[in-house]
Amino acid sequence: MKTAKILIGTVVLSTALASCGQSQSGQSQSRQAQTEQTDRFSFVENPGSQCIDVLLDGQPYTSYCYTDSLKKPVLFPLRTKGGHFVTRGWPVQPRANERTDHPHHIGLWFNYGDVNGLDFWNNSPAIPAEKRSGYGSIHHAAVNKTESNGNTGVLDVTKYWLGPQGDSLLKEDTRYVFQVDEEGSTSIELDIKLTALKDVSLKDNKEGVLGIRLARELEHPSDQPAKFTDANGIVTEVAQSNNDGVTGHYISSEGIEGDDVWGTRGKWVTLNGTIEGEGVSLVILDHEGNPGYPTYWHARGYGLFAANPLGQKELSGGKDVLNFKLDKDASTRFRYKVLIHAGSKLDTATINDRFAEFNGQQ
Repeated sequence: MKTAKILIGTVVLSTALASCGQSQSGQSQSRQAQTEQTDRFSFVENPGSQCIDVLLDGQPYTSYCYTDSLKKPVLFPLRTKGGHFVTRGWPVQPRANERTDHPHHIGLWFNYGDVNGLDFWNNSPAIPAEKRSGYGSIHHAAVNKTESNGNTGVLDVTKYWLGPQGDSLLKEDTRYVFQVDEEGSTSIELDIKLTALKDVSLKDNKEGVLGIRLARELEHPSDQPAKFTDANGIVTEVAQSNNDGVTGHYISSEGIEGDDVWGTRGKWVTLNGTIEGEGVSLVILDHEGNPGYPTYWHARGYGLFAANPLGQKELSGGKDVLNFKLDKDASTRFRYKVLIHAGSKLDTATINDRFAEFNGQQ
């Protein structure tokens, strides 16, 4: 029964987001614009599919997707500058040999597992209607601004964190800054302001806050049983995973590697791997101004790459505790930067430089 519910959720998401990130008209408009200006990023709104395509040099880079069936806005999919996917396609746009666990893991997202007792992290169409009272959802409210200037594009949006009865807990104002350089790197900076619309408690919980669900190639090799999808979205259970082309490897700023990164603190983590012969480094940079800095890493070898500064008791085994609270009308700020580097792997010195730049140390 659980598998059937997940499959139903997959159909809902696939139907809702079938065209997200694949805007043909958007590509044409952007190519025409490129002949008139040098702006690298452009934005194409698709109200019908509830997404905004983000184009780089006229080609799909990612999309801001906010259909209600997702239960939260996401950036999906994420690509390298050359077009290789670094995020999993399932359950929205399944690709062959992908895992079919955690249907709430889609692209890049920001939310949390316990806000006034409501679970925002695990909500998805796979949750039965009779159990939705324990879950919250994040609803897109407005696009405040899109802006393109040379190698930089900006998308500024407002969202609301809602309880199951539609009551508002938090207002979220997020500024996404997209950048590209000539060395094979792109980046996405997230500047997130949360304002409490009532007294809000974000109780210590391991499910949070900034998450990316990785493409199969960037997972860690594993011989454990798993569920995988074929190119047509058909799920198959296998006793042992096929690790062909699976090359992911975590390294933290503290020199910790592999699955041992989970539950440790650090100012950044890089995930190195190879996709179709192209070296890739996917990096999340923390910010010194964030609550709970330096973050704990909720990074799993099966493909979840997440930074969670609020779930300190869960991730430290009880060594640290942070039950974060906001009084009504109070605000807090989270800033992260995601680097997507292709063609080679970023070394520690380079990542430290990017971290220092992001934190205003240069």
